[in-house]
Amino acid sequence: MLNRVILMGRITRELEIRQTQGGTAVLSFTVAVDRAPAKQGGERQTDFISCVAFGQRAEFIARYFGKGRMIAIEGNLRTGSYDRDGQKHYTTDVWVDSVSFTGEARQEGGYERSYSNNNSYQSSPAPAFENTPAPANDFSIGSLKDFEEVIGDEDAPF
Repeated sequence: MLNRVILMGRITRELEIRQTQGGTAVLSFTVAVDRAPAKQGGERQTDFISCVAFGQRAEFIARYFGKGRMIAIEGNLRTGSYDRDGQKHYTTDVWVDSVSFTGEARQEGGYERSYSNNNSYQSSPAPAFENTPAPANDFSIGSLKDFEEVIGDEDAPF
């Protein structure tokens, strides 16, 4: 079974980090993600996805991201419920495992930073973008005769 979520969108409100009683940082935030239009030329719909980050990951997001910033996250989907005034409420959140900048022009100091499960920050020079035209699609599909068969169907291990 697989429970993996990858999202890229914009943070919808100012970030406010809080602490658990045990001192662990917790950050709850919402990411606005556009859906593909139902039909060509149609209007895009936006989903607002609730996300939760803990510990150093939460601190990293609170420090380097803010309302309106693009963010790329990877995590897993968690569901839960709670009672409020005798009414049962259900929740669905993405628990963030890793986070990355998306390549927006507003990089801190010309470096891209990301944070993942291995509890270490990673910095790399931000890519430089030039206004060069895309190469023309000057390719043709050749024949498969140029390739030799490496292993036959009878020899395959499955």
